[in-house]
Formats: sequence, C-alpha cells, structure tokens
Amino acid sequence: MTYTLLPIEYLSSLSREEISTTLGHLFEPCETLEQLIATSVIPHKEKYHTYSQFIELVRTELIQSLKTLDNDAINAIISAHPRLGDSTTSTHSTNEQKSLGGETEREKLKKLNELYEQTFPGLRYVVFVNGRSRDVVMQDMKQRIASSDIDLEKRLAFDAMCDIALDRAKNLGGV
Repeated sequence: MTYTLLPIEYLSSLSREEISTTLGHLFEPCETLEQLIATSVIPHKEKYHTYSQFIELVRTELIQSLKTLDNDAINAIISAHPRLGDSTTSTHSTNEQKSLGGETEREKLKKLNELYEQTFPGLRYVVFVNGRSRDVVMQDMKQRIASSDIDLEKRLAFDAMCDIALDRAKNLGGV
C-alpha cells in the first residue's frame, strides 16, 4: 500500500505519531528533526499552504539552526539519511537511488562513503540522486570530500534533504 500525504491544512492538527509518520516519509525518520519541525515550523501554519511552502520553511529553519544547534543534533539529523548505495535504505531511498547501478558501483560507493565519513566525522553524504547518474553523483561526492569544508557540507546536506523532501512530496500527492 502506498502512503499518501494528508492535505497540508491537517498537518498542525495531527497527533505526534501521525506527524512523525508524515515527516518520516518526507525526510527520513529522525526524532531530532521531528522535534525541531514540530516546535519551529508546524505551529506557524499561516506561513504555509502547500507542502512545497512547508518544506521551504523547514529548509530555512535548518539553515538557521546551523548557528544554534549543537553538532550532535546536526549530525543526528544529517545521519538519519541512509548511506548512498546502502542496501538497507528506506523504500523511498531505494527508489531514488535506482540510477546508481549494481554491486560494483555499490562497492565504489561504500569506499567513498568511508572516505567521506572520515573527512566529515558524524555526517553522511546526502545528495538529491533521483535521475542523476552514478558518475555524476560520485564526482560530486569526490569534490565535496576534497573541499573538506564541514560548514558548507552541513548546509549542502540540509539543502539536499529538503530537495529530496520536495520530490517525495510531489510523488506522495502533496504538491
């Protein structure tokens, strides 16, 4: 059975469990992210009338939170996303990563993931994959590793999470 987003006007009146389910489909399940969104975005229902507007408010909040959240909270939010090419990804991530190829490519991605996580301890590489070739994604990953800019990396990860959420919202009937 496919999940369908409820109309956005119901979001602020959902139970905590229903909000958690909704956010888990848009982003990835993450208690830290759920708490941030539940306290700083959902209560401001007058600022969003579509899931696109809602996700853009989440993006703004995430970028602003880079100044206020501690590293553990930031890392928890970013690390809620599965490793690229990981076989234990969510249904959404599995579908989004279809273009990344077979077992040989997964081995290359595994090594790049390890190098990425050594370069950026506590983080995971997050990128909007859907429709992009493995070569393009792997080149992006190599460039981001080479930059070694952890502050930029956190922002790029938050932006990618929201780009992914926008695409998921469209696919789940919410945009």
